[in-house]
Amino acid sequence: MKFEKLVIISHTEHYLDETGVPVGWGPTVNEINYLADYFEEIVHIACLHVGIAPPSSNPYKNKNIKFVPIPPFGGPSLIDKLSIFFKLPKIIKIIAEHIEGTSYVQLRLPTGIGVFLLPYFAWFRKRNFTFWVKYAGNWAENNPPMGYRFQRWFLIKNFAKCKVTMNGFWPNQPENCISFENPCLTMEQIESGGIIAKNKVFTKPYRFVFVGRLEDAKGVQRIIDSFKSVNLDLVESIDFIGNGERLSHYKGESIYLRDKVHFHGFLPSEKVHEILGKAHFFLLPSASEGFPKVIAEAACYGTIPIVSNVGSISHYISNKNGFICDAKKLEQELKHALLNVTNQENYNLEKLSTEVICVAEKFTFENYLLMLRSYILVNQKK
Repeated sequence: MKFEKLVIISHTEHYLDETGVPVGWGPTVNEINYLADYFEEIVHIACLHVGIAPPSSNPYKNKNIKFVPIPPFGGPSLIDKLSIFFKLPKIIKIIAEHIEGTSYVQLRLPTGIGVFLLPYFAWFRKRNFTFWVKYAGNWAENNPPMGYRFQRWFLIKNFAKCKVTMNGFWPNQPENCISFENPCLTMEQIESGGIIAKNKVFTKPYRFVFVGRLEDAKGVQRIIDSFKSVNLDLVESIDFIGNGERLSHYKGESIYLRDKVHFHGFLPSEKVHEILGKAHFFLLPSASEGFPKVIAEAACYGTIPIVSNVGSISHYISNKNGFICDAKKLEQELKHALLNVTNQENYNLEKLSTEVICVAEKFTFENYLLMLRSYILVNQKK
């Protein structure tokens, strides 16, 4: 027996492809495609944008998945942020219509609309369904935006009387907050990735890869600056996968790397995995994160992470399976890490590569379903 109807509410960006079919951000859509095999119906209420879908977007594969569009909200300007008040009645109306008669509701936070939806589900909506929050942000962020701070406080106080699935394992973690690994890999990918990892040879020159939004907060400028301290004869390639408003700036800043640097823009998931599989090191010296799925995806291929100790990253990555930089002195530590890896003995790197594969095994869809059955869906029909 399958679980009954699930409604997911998120701010995941969707677009219409050239045939008019809705497509959404790959990692989220992949997760929903997997869950659809275990639910009678899944309704995903999320933002529909105007424009061309990036290559990282995927379609829904199962007929029992229904995408319900809501207008995009938020943005960089004050006017963008205030526009949510005009869109809120329509969004609430759409949500109310589609959660009628459902068995489960998952709200994905943090997001701008979460400031309104948490009180709505806590006090203004009669609940005949299991309600849980998937909190994908940095739970321990010291200075989050005011809206994110409110949402975290609301969940800690458990006003909504719900389970919260979150990244990492934290001191004084509230009883209703459960540590979950965000799924991104199948067992087939673990097996095929293990073969690639086993045959990976750590001989110079090395391949490096970054995946994410191209912005300073993610560490792109740090990466470009830090390679100025490295002997470039030891570097075969540096691949940047992703896009951002400062792309032209980063291309200009990295001109000294000549043909060793490649800016790919957004890529389909298959191509991202192909590049991750060929790389020796994954770079993410970010200023703030929850736990980026791409770290686990890189680990699947034995690609050694060089990352910052923000969010819950250090709960999985240490000097036993990678290189972790102190976020308080990222520029200095990233340079040191790059010099360190390019001068390491091969057998030391191979040992790190072998150890990091164990991280990937925690982030399978199969493990995620097992956790849902154990902690969230325990009182449901199967």
